Amino acid sequence: MPFHRQTPILRQDWSLEEIESILDLPFGDLLFRAQQIHRTQFDPNRIQVSTLLSIKTGACPEDCGYCAQSAKHDTGLKPERLLSLEEVLEAARAARDQGATRFCMGAAWRNPTDRNLDQVIEMIQGVHALEMETCVTLGMLTGAQARRLKEAGLDYYNHNLDTSPEFYGQVITTRTYQERLDTLEHVRCVGLKTCSGGILGMGESRRDRASMLRQLANLPAHPESVPINLLVQIEGTPLEGVASLDPFELVRIVAAARILMPASYVRLSAGRSEMSDETQALCFLAGANSVFYGERLLTTSNNASDRDRALFARLGLAFEEVAPERTEPGACHKTLAHS
Repeated sequence: MPFHRQTPILRQDWSLEEIESILDLPFGDLLFRAQQIHRTQFDPNRIQVSTLLSIKTGACPEDCGYCAQSAKHDTGLKPERLLSLEEVLEAARAARDQGATRFCMGAAWRNPTDRNLDQVIEMIQGVHALEMETCVTLGMLTGAQARRLKEAGLDYYNHNLDTSPEFYGQVITTRTYQERLDTLEHVRCVGLKTCSGGILGMGESRRDRASMLRQLANLPAHPESVPINLLVQIEGTPLEGVASLDPFELVRIVAAARILMPASYVRLSAGRSEMSDETQALCFLAGANSVFYGERLLTTSNNASDRDRALFARLGLAFEEVAPERTEPGACHKTLAHS
């Protein structure tokens, strides 16, 4: 039977206590509620597939405690130049041939220069010519830079909040939480779709995880894509050795994201290579309906494509061929972090 999407009920006024009460639900009740909502917005047996390529690796001036690309951490990562247009297009063609419908490009910059942007725009246009959706993550943007990317035909801009405002300072000191919100505002104001989520397992509390979800769900418009990353511990970073997150807590966060942001794609992102098939299956049941596909995610490993295909076949999940149009970006106004 063809899938018919229902008009979503969207809220941007969630309280921290409401979200904590959702996360505290008995596990079965939480998954049942999330699955009911998921089925009103998406075909539950289809999954959107994106591929992420690092187009400029290493030597980033930021001090994000989880990141191998920070120049402030001794991780042994060798900095690399910006890839050429043909190198990017070759990777995009390979991703398309493997079933990816969206091609994401990431550069280890605090913020791009205008010359950087010229080169990335050529990449965006080249990937679009392959009939793929485009997404980039380039660091902080000005309003003028966001408009240039929109005019070049970019579909999505990724800029994660990473964690809660309360825990943020324990992970990053070189960029404020408000600066992250400002970039999302610039992106939304020019009509670009937003991709924004966070990282779990950095030593944060459940209340921090609830607070991060509140930030995302109470934005003027929900991000069209919400990546949920599980920390990949990297030798030489400050977060190496942090206690691993309970897999059931990961599933709970996915389910809560689905309940709070019913029309958004919820993407299992970094850390999938360390998840069991059973954990991933529970995440899909909880409302995750997008993954990054391919052996590498920027500088960390990801599931091999054949493993993913085998898992999807076992679960009866089919690739989504073209992402349907979702809601338009919301009103443009200053976004402040909730305290």
